[in-house]
Formats: sequence, C-alpha cells, structure tokens
Amino acid sequence: MSKLFSIAIQSILKQKLRAILTILAVSIGIAAVIMVFSAGHGLRGFISSEIETFGTDLLQIEIKVPNVGKTSSENATGIAQGVSITTFKNEDTDAIRKHPNISHAYGAVIAQKPVSYGDELRKNMLMGTGFEADIVSNFSFLYGRFYTEDEEKSLSQVVVLGYKVWKDLFIDENPVGKKIKIDGKKFRIIGVMEEKGSAFFFDMDSILYIPLRTIQEKLLGTDYISYTSAKMIDVKKGKQTQEDVNIIMREQHDITDPNKDDFAVSTMEEAEDMLGTIIDSITMLLIALVGISLLVGGVGIMNIMYVSVAERTFEIGLRKSVGATHKSILSQFLIEAMLITLAGGIVGIILGAILSYIVALVAAAFNFAWEFYIPFSSIIVSVGFSVVVGLLFGLYPARQAAKLDPIEALRK
Repeated sequence: MSKLFSIAIQSILKQKLRAILTILAVSIGIAAVIMVFSAGHGLRGFISSEIETFGTDLLQIEIKVPNVGKTSSENATGIAQGVSITTFKNEDTDAIRKHPNISHAYGAVIAQKPVSYGDELRKNMLMGTGFEADIVSNFSFLYGRFYTEDEEKSLSQVVVLGYKVWKDLFIDENPVGKKIKIDGKKFRIIGVMEEKGSAFFFDMDSILYIPLRTIQEKLLGTDYISYTSAKMIDVKKGKQTQEDVNIIMREQHDITDPNKDDFAVSTMEEAEDMLGTIIDSITMLLIALVGISLLVGGVGIMNIMYVSVAERTFEIGLRKSVGATHKSILSQFLIEAMLITLAGGIVGIILGAILSYIVALVAAAFNFAWEFYIPFSSIIVSVGFSVVVGLLFGLYPARQAAKLDPIEALRK
C-alpha cells in the first residue's frame, strides 16, 4: 500500500499545475462550508446577546391582526402590517401588571416628530412609554433620571434624551433642566441615557423618551398603544405566565374565540428559539448551495483523472504486463483522487478559518457581539465530504484504468 501511495504522489507531482487548480476548486467549496458553519454560530451568538440586552425575563404583548379567514401559515405570522389596530389600551397594561408573576410593565407607542433646540431642527424617533420602562428595560443614565408615575399621569411635558441625540444637540453639556421643542411644544429635559448602541440593527441612542399619556394626548391625539413589555419575577414560570396573559387580554377585549385575538404574547426565550430555528434553516440551505461548488470540484477531479488515465495508458499496460493486478491499478488511481481532495480539504479548512476570522474582526469593528468560532462538526463535514467526493468522482476513471487490456494499452 505504501508503494501505491508513493506512485500516486509522484504522479500528482508530475502534473503540479493541474493538481493545484483542482485542489483550489475543492478548497473553495470547503472554505465556504467552514464559513457558513462559523457564520451560523456567530449569528446565533449575536442574536443571543441582543436578546440579553432587553432581558431574558421579559414578556412581550403586541398588536396582531385577527386570524379569522386566514390560512394556518398566515395565522402564525399575523402581526399587524399596514392595518391599524386600536384596541390595545393603557388599561390592558394595568391589568397585566396585576399578574402575580409580573413585577413591572409598561405600554408604548412609537412616533416620529420634528425636534428643535436653538438653530438645530431634526426629525427624531419618539418613544412614548409608561413610567416603569426604565426598570423593565434596565435603563442607565448619564445625567438625570427617568419620569415618574405622577409625571405621566399629570401629562407632564418632560423628555429623556438618547445618548446620540444629546451628543448632537448639546455636545458634552449637561442638558438637564433645559427645554427643547417637540412638534412645536416645549419639553423639559430631565435625563440623558448612557450609550446603548444598536439592538437588532435599531439605533437605541437616537430615541427621545416621553411619558406615554403625554405623547398620546398632546402629540398624537390617540388613546391606544402598540405593545406592552412586562418583567417576570420567575422566568421558569414563563410559559404559564404567557398563557395567563392570553386569558387576561381576552377578558379585556371580550374575546371568546382565540382565532379573533388582536394581540400576540411572546417570551424572549420563545423569540430566541424561533430565530435560532430560522438561522439553522438558512445555514442548511447555504450548505446545500455550497455543496454544488463541491460537486463542481468533483467534476474537475473526474476530468483530471480521465486525462491522467489517457496520458498513462502505456504505463498502465506495462504494469499489468509485469503482474500488476486489477485491484492495485484501481487503488492507485483512487488514492490519487483522494489525495487531491484531501489536500483541497486541508487548504479549504485553513482558508475558511482565515476568512471567518476576518468576518469576526469586521463584525467587532461595527460593535456586533460576534464570536469567532470554528465548530468541530464543520471540519468533520468538510474533510469527510472532500474524501467522499474524491472517492466517488475518482472511482469511474480508476475502474476504466484497471479494465485496460495490457496488450492494447502497450500498443498506444
């Protein structure tokens, strides 16, 4: 067997350029497999870190289009899009807050209004939230504080600035006590958030926070909300709490048929599992697509082996005439094919690791929590697949070489 390996290596070295190009074709496919696995792991870690930013003990209640008249696939994703749902009220948040496993809760609406200070005029995202938002969402402050329950109930025109808004309007000055105009109305600044960065690609530092009832009555002229976030006391009771909140909301909205629910209740754990499933599906799809490039590399192996058989017909005939068996000829050419693919696999793993590390560095530069990691399973899959490709695509040319008649081969 060692002699066959020696002959195979010598044969490959005789055609260096051809072998290098074939190895390159295989290695690109293998590198892509490594990158897909690594990116999948990095993306899963990124999503987990983003969810942890909000807190794993949160319960989210959002508006939803009722499922009546929809198919089952539409039912699963019936979040309100392009439809105005106005049934979710502040009273619903108050009812949810009374649940024994809920410590704090707040309702919220999102709007966009012109904001001005001095000569500066810009359009900013406004978040109208209940007074417990800072507790539920773990806000921290650079200056000042969050608004109180009394300030919300009395419709106080107070505002908390996001870090970037503060930087743009006041540079490094403490703005607490100063006034800015929002949609032409004066609001007193009572706090500035510490820098939060982005969450799910949403810039959390460009938001201004206003008491919920103030924004409803003085800026929007509405009495409904978009969602409620609630903080659970015991996360282990999350599933039961979710079911209880469903019941509370149905009672609040006089709903007896679950198909007519105009809300959706979800936990952060549930959201993470759903996103994880999506990532796994995308990863498998990408691996399937990458498999096509590996098959192309396999065709290249078959081609180089056919050319090798044609060029070495006389050599094969000579070896068979001096006693080489069908098995030894077959093994020799199979070993050549598998050595090429194995080399392609090793090069591909190294290339894939380098490219994955570059992706992690770029993600880190954009402040994404992206961990560089090469799953061992990706190496097993890559090497295994490369060897199988070499075996399958090298088998037919090898069998053709082994079948050559020694007399006919010597005549060529």
